[in-house]
Amino acid sequence: MEHKQQAGKTNGLTRREFMRDGAVAAAGLSVGLGAMSSEAAQKAVRKTRSYNPDMEYRPLGKTGLWVSAVCFGGHWKRIDKMVPGVFKGGGWLSADLNSDGFKKNRRDTVTRCIELGINYIDACTREEVQAYAEALRGRRDAMYLGFSWYQEEMRNPRFRTAPALLQTLDKGMRIAKLDYVDLWRPTMHEQSGRHTKDEVDEMMKALEKAKKQGKVRFTGLSSHDRPHIKWMIETYPDIVEVAVTPYTAKSKVRPKDSLFDAAKQYGAGIFGIKPFSSNSLFKGDSSPGNPHAEEDDRLARLAIRYILATDAVTAPIPGMINPHQVDNMAKAVKVRRELDVAEAKELQEAMDEAWAKLPTHYQWLKDWEYV
Repeated sequence: MEHKQQAGKTNGLTRREFMRDGAVAAAGLSVGLGAMSSEAAQKAVRKTRSYNPDMEYRPLGKTGLWVSAVCFGGHWKRIDKMVPGVFKGGGWLSADLNSDGFKKNRRDTVTRCIELGINYIDACTREEVQAYAEALRGRRDAMYLGFSWYQEEMRNPRFRTAPALLQTLDKGMRIAKLDYVDLWRPTMHEQSGRHTKDEVDEMMKALEKAKKQGKVRFTGLSSHDRPHIKWMIETYPDIVEVAVTPYTAKSKVRPKDSLFDAAKQYGAGIFGIKPFSSNSLFKGDSSPGNPHAEEDDRLARLAIRYILATDAVTAPIPGMINPHQVDNMAKAVKVRRELDVAEAKELQEAMDEAWAKLPTHYQWLKDWEYV
């Protein structure tokens, strides 16, 4: 699919504005390395999407984009607590995307993000891309959108060539009615080192070509394999501009020469998934009025503050199922970072419990305690 525009527009963004944003990003390639003056940085921040003076913004590596300190993860695992009956199968990806209740929930939650200055959505499945493209309809330029159509990307053996991956991108953009993508970050195997060097090369070719064609503004990847992500950042520094990878409220003790040191050296932005250990941190079920709601809100804020106090990730990207949870994340950004003794103890005990009750299919998160 060729990059198309209608009446000089790029889904709410004029072609001139689209090119201007790209030029600003190009001029800010070294922003993550501190090349910009404080005054220039502040001017750039104020031009970011959905800027809110009460929100903190961070440079997304060398992209030149400034993203909110907490961003919006695409998963909606407990949305059935807000829209009963929305799941039509065994899991959260079976949600009825055409349900009026579902569409209103996603649009209302995205609206609250925009109001509070949260300006990046990470969509990593076919369903998420469609849902968030719809939620942003008519206001596409209010948020940056990450794109991955994982069902037809690197986890599927039939889509490990550059032509196949580009076909997936075109298909996804066509179905979701997207004229461009801010960040294409294909989802690889959790242990991406399982991919052959030739397969990785093919993915990099696809990313590079999509950017040259103007379909995507920036490129990256998603993987849970720290050593392999580090290798890819070092081997393809001009293509791996962003990596999406786990970082929990229990992650600590970074060794020398780590993934995170490589990201800093090469100017790669890092989005941290699973900040709440796939909801294992919480006592309640996120339903309205559940007796653990206040405690769970506090634990969520503690976890985000803990992660924000590190220099490992650009921003954690928790999934959120209602505007109240967005409010709670914005509140976490505004509170002091360092946990006091009592808070640190509370979070440690809660994370110990979370680790003990991790579902079988999330036991791998324990590999992310010492990173």
